[in-house]
Amino acid sequence: MAQSAFVEDLNSRREAARKHMMNGAVTEDFTPEKDTIIKLLNEALATELICVLRYKVHHYTANGRGAKVAAEEFWEHAQEEQEHADRLAERIAQLGGVPEMNPEVISSRAHSDYHSGGDTLEMLKEDLIAERIAISSYREMIAFVGNLDPTTRRILEDLLAQEEEHADDLVDLIEHIGA
Repeated sequence: MAQSAFVEDLNSRREAARKHMMNGAVTEDFTPEKDTIIKLLNEALATELICVLRYKVHHYTANGRGAKVAAEEFWEHAQEEQEHADRLAERIAQLGGVPEMNPEVISSRAHSDYHSGGDTLEMLKEDLIAERIAISSYREMIAFVGNLDPTTRRILEDLLAQEEEHADDLVDLIEHIGA
């Protein structure tokens, strides 16, 4: 009897897939929290874009002790944060949302602040603070998304792992330069 119910469900799925095929990855049984997930992804996107800009300005303006080594790390992190932003924007679009990239809007939605100026040690500390904010934010987002959207959860988990690596890199540089 359970197999019969599944076959009926399977037939319904086939019919729905044909009827709504142009909706792409978003099927009728997708979470009712889709709009909230898109909002969270746009906040993460804003945060990543601010981080790209912050790391790039730090790359170009690093000065003082350890500037050369730190500038290389800032550049690497800027590239990785851009990759994060691209993955988030792609997922937002896949879910039927619009990736928000308006500079006026992203500065108000980003979880971390833009920072420029100061010496290299100050830049490293500001970037570490931003990474810790991103880590905390991604953990919260992952907890919210849970099983509602496994694909988004996996993306966020990947980004979280890289943000944790960034934080470790920055701690190492701060200890090296500040010593």
